[in-house]
Amino acid sequence: MSLSLDAPAQDAPAVADDGVWLECIACGGQFAPFDDVRFTCDDCDGLLEVRYAHPPTFDDFEGEGVWRYAAALPFEEGVSLPEGHTPLHEVPRLKEDAGVDRLRIKHEGMNPTGSFKDRGMTVGVRVAKELGVGRLACASTGNTSAALAAYGARGGMETLVLLPAGKVAAGKVAQASLHDARILEVDGNFDDCLDIVQDLANRGEVYLLNSLNPFRLEGQKTIGFEILEEFRDDYGTFPDRIVLPVGNAGNTSALFKAFRELVAAGAMDPDEVPALTGVQAAGAAPMVEAIENGADEVRRWDEVETRATAIRIGNPVNAPKALPGIRQTGGTAVAVDDEAITEAQRDLAREGVGVEPASAASVAGLRKLRERGVVDADEDVVCLTTGHLLKDPDAAYEAGGDPEPVANSTDAVLEHIGAE
Repeated sequence: MSLSLDAPAQDAPAVADDGVWLECIACGGQFAPFDDVRFTCDDCDGLLEVRYAHPPTFDDFEGEGVWRYAAALPFEEGVSLPEGHTPLHEVPRLKEDAGVDRLRIKHEGMNPTGSFKDRGMTVGVRVAKELGVGRLACASTGNTSAALAAYGARGGMETLVLLPAGKVAAGKVAQASLHDARILEVDGNFDDCLDIVQDLANRGEVYLLNSLNPFRLEGQKTIGFEILEEFRDDYGTFPDRIVLPVGNAGNTSALFKAFRELVAAGAMDPDEVPALTGVQAAGAAPMVEAIENGADEVRRWDEVETRATAIRIGNPVNAPKALPGIRQTGGTAVAVDDEAITEAQRDLAREGVGVEPASAASVAGLRKLRERGVVDADEDVVCLTTGHLLKDPDAAYEAGGDPEPVANSTDAVLEHIGAE
């Protein structure tokens, strides 16, 4: 199966293990999935994908959470907390404000460690145990480190996380620390951290669990399966568009892969696949730049800045998978400023959906695309929110209202609130 949306299923090559293998998206090289540790192609250093001889249909899914989709994963079960089965919220006021036919919020902040990264780790840490590696590692803007630390602890494995010094929200650092990860603060940005972790992995010192690891994206693709099933159960149809924040572009790549597999299995027609629409912060928008310029590659931004720390990334490693996903599904990408992100965060909170700033980028992006006429009023839209409000309590405090001092008496309180 190539990166084409309508590519047919492939026969298993000789290197496959029970119908599962790794394949390079650049040169087509094929590799056994579990005989050695590899993150990129041995021949050309291209990105790898996990491939299956028998892609799943909806009828193959049973149970709940990420491992409901075991038929589309390398194993029957993983290192689990458990994860997945996150809510698809109705937000009637936001829907009216956006001016679309239907709007739902897929809130991945309701996973065990508060972000979508748990989906990838339940698979990735299971693969690490299969490979017999000892030390897990990641570079992180926060959520990856929290998830890796928790799942590494659950699996009884040593965990190392590299963070850009002073650039990670306190709630995320606290999670990684409490789950007993060894935390290294690097004098640089996220992309510098990832360069170091990749070098450590290439030297055989760690097992890398950033989204460069193709097995991690297998867990993340279950977001796509859940959205399709939940939306279909409620409305009898699939959404027209999925709007999602973009940092390293792992979710964009993963959802596109989920849809390709369903098309290859005959479970969906290509014209039923939702348009994948990426949103980045204006201060960290290399994917948007590539989409707007019609480029085949992303130009690395060495200087990035946004209060949406989870997507403060200038070199999205999964761009070679994500760009075709956006284009082939009829999607697009848009950049939004920090003020629009904060406004969307407040408005989500008023609907009872508490998210960190990066998550709110999806709603801010939808609004901007509606204003531009790119998204039509008759569309059914799902916005993905990727992390919980308490991931970044400082940002939440700044976005919310200030406490109001009042004297120590009931009468003083009544007087202050203007009660009759």
